[in-house]
Amino acid sequence: MNTITAAAVLGALALAGCTQSKAVSQEGRAIHVAAASDVEAGRYIAVVGGCNDCHTPGWNETGGKVAEAQWLTGTPVGWQGPWGTTYPANLRLSAANLSEDEWVHMLHTRKDRPPMPWMNVNQMSEADARALYRFLKSLGPAGQPAPQGLPPGVKPKGPFIPLAPPAGL
Repeated sequence: MNTITAAAVLGALALAGCTQSKAVSQEGRAIHVAAASDVEAGRYIAVVGGCNDCHTPGWNETGGKVAEAQWLTGTPVGWQGPWGTTYPANLRLSAANLSEDEWVHMLHTRKDRPPMPWMNVNQMSEADARALYRFLKSLGPAGQPAPQGLPPGVKPKGPFIPLAPPAGL
């Protein structure tokens, strides 16, 4: 595994462990990002939430120095594990094909295959889910749809990152 691939794997694992937060504080107050606008809040969420780590081509390799016009367009590099192979979706096309309410519902209810940390995303506040949607809509649709996921045992035709634990663990 080369350094870039190792960095991408470590970034995905860190994201899975670090993005979990409650949408409501212990006092019952809604938790959300405060910014000058929903679009700015969504931009912040995309960066600190690690969305670009997997959904923006070249993000990790350039230390995040990718033009915003190219953000969140998905990648054809798969993540392979015991679940099969999954691909980072083109979030800009996803937002273009969903209403804001459908987007919020999807973020709060979707359960899918790794490495996407759906269990964490499901906890995003409604305000933050709407801000992320509004940011994606501000970018506009771009790029191509991600490849379809593959079941276990099917070898991807393109590049992929293996995420299987070492034997014996």
